[in-house]
Amino acid sequence: MNDVIERAKRWAQQDIDEETRGELLALVEQQNVSDLEDRMAGCLDFGTAGLRGILGAGSNRMNRAVVARTTAGLAKHLLATFPDAASRGVVVGYDARRKSREFAEQAAQVLAGQGIVTHLFPSLATTPQTAFATIQLGAVAGVMVTASHNPPEYNGYKVYWANGAQIIPPQDEQIVAAIEQTPPANEIPTLSLEDARERGLLRPVDNVITERYLRTIEQLSRHSQPRSDLRIVYTPMHGVGLATAMEALKRAGFDQVVPVASQAAPNGEFPTVHFPNPEEPGAMDLAFATAKETGADLILANDPDADRLAVAVPNRDGDGFLQLSGNQVGVLLAHYYLAYDPSPPKDRLFVTTIVSSPMLGAMARQEGARYEETLTGFKWIANRAMQVEADTGTTFIAGYEEALGYTIGTAVRDKDGVSAVAVFAEMTAYLRSQGRSILDELELMYRKYGLYVSRQVSRWHRGLDGAQRIQQIMAKLRAAPPSRLEDFDVVAVRDYQQQLRTQRDGTRTTLDLPKSNVLSFELEGGSRIVARPSGTEPKIKFYFDHREVMHPEESLPSAEKRANERLDRLVNAFLQAAE
Repeated sequence: MNDVIERAKRWAQQDIDEETRGELLALVEQQNVSDLEDRMAGCLDFGTAGLRGILGAGSNRMNRAVVARTTAGLAKHLLATFPDAASRGVVVGYDARRKSREFAEQAAQVLAGQGIVTHLFPSLATTPQTAFATIQLGAVAGVMVTASHNPPEYNGYKVYWANGAQIIPPQDEQIVAAIEQTPPANEIPTLSLEDARERGLLRPVDNVITERYLRTIEQLSRHSQPRSDLRIVYTPMHGVGLATAMEALKRAGFDQVVPVASQAAPNGEFPTVHFPNPEEPGAMDLAFATAKETGADLILANDPDADRLAVAVPNRDGDGFLQLSGNQVGVLLAHYYLAYDPSPPKDRLFVTTIVSSPMLGAMARQEGARYEETLTGFKWIANRAMQVEADTGTTFIAGYEEALGYTIGTAVRDKDGVSAVAVFAEMTAYLRSQGRSILDELELMYRKYGLYVSRQVSRWHRGLDGAQRIQQIMAKLRAAPPSRLEDFDVVAVRDYQQQLRTQRDGTRTTLDLPKSNVLSFELEGGSRIVARPSGTEPKIKFYFDHREVMHPEESLPSAEKRANERLDRLVNAFLQAAE
């Protein structure tokens, strides 16, 4: 008890924020050991793309002191890596969450204290705008203060490299090492925003960058069919996407766009949705209600920082809306450029992750395009795309991950929900001009490439034994992988930890991806299962993708019923084998 109390006192002495200092000292005075143990349980991890955590006082929370130390470590690494880091600077953007502006300004003050120029957005920005500005301004890095679609008590700090993509190893490890050598927050040199501005170390990101961003979205257009009759409902989910998304739609020719009124204004409290993730049950209810009231043809939703897109379309019965999965939206967007681009580049590149639907790979192979798979996370998609472009001279067209993340073109090297809004609306209008709906298009694709159905199952293992149990499951699957599941033969196993693909006959080939604790089981007929422990929660995730061949005279509902019944059996058989 005394140890955690003393650690909390020392942290409070170093805290540069009176609010969080007082919050921590109050817990010390109350002898609230259980709360303090969580708040002081080491430092908030600098992980996948930076920081993400619950707001509050302590070393294991998101607060100004943690942001200051993280920024100081980032600055040290940048100065050691880039000779011109100080003059090229760092782009800093922020969303509408609690403390986002304060954290962005704290980062700017620390960067200025190190003599590094900060290109600070003067007002709320989307995540894709920050990634875009990092490239456009020639900065050595970008920082976006956001917790994306997490609940309101969270905030985060996402880091981009000079190439505009999220950081990957060894950059993240080197930044962590620099953070660990950083002094306490109250000893870090800073400049006030006024002083930084006077010295030319604080420069606003002007509207020219936003204009360039919107023009790049306009350039993604492939068809100029009439669009004004398409009625769209749009929601930014209380986030920062409204202004750019509405302008992008306007420039694309869509003038019948109705925002969800109660979710239009930025609000970090997210009063109408506790979990502002369009994938969560109930998150789209207000959009559905607005669409019903207005007779909309299409529903588009961004998450709070506008890097993700959710889509809903009228169902076949005409009495409601059907929300599409991330896999469905991803393959639809890719197919728009695969099948309908009037002047496609010669060598087209499409990229997705190992847990997204294999359908994109089937489409790309059949249409003569290059296809790549990466580990889970958009940082891998963007960096892999740039690597393949450089090595082969191919042109990156689009990439996606099943968790509602999409990117089109090369202007933004991260997922971009705003450009996806404009392109999906255009695609809907184009198909409409051809007498087809989005669901008609999906059926056409299923008949041509195979009917793919997907499912994700999570198994939680909490407590002291949880991590050990997850390790045991992965060890069992590695040591004795199933050879047959229901009426499916397992034709190959991919072990990304060992970077090996082992076929049924024992033949082995090397996998050209970074090591990761993931297993993938290839089944006959193009179906697949992936097992992956979560990196942030005490659970193991299983991703199931089943491919079914549609009979020529078979209706889609009949084929979907058969596919889902087989998927059910496959899921049950695998979970039994895994447990």
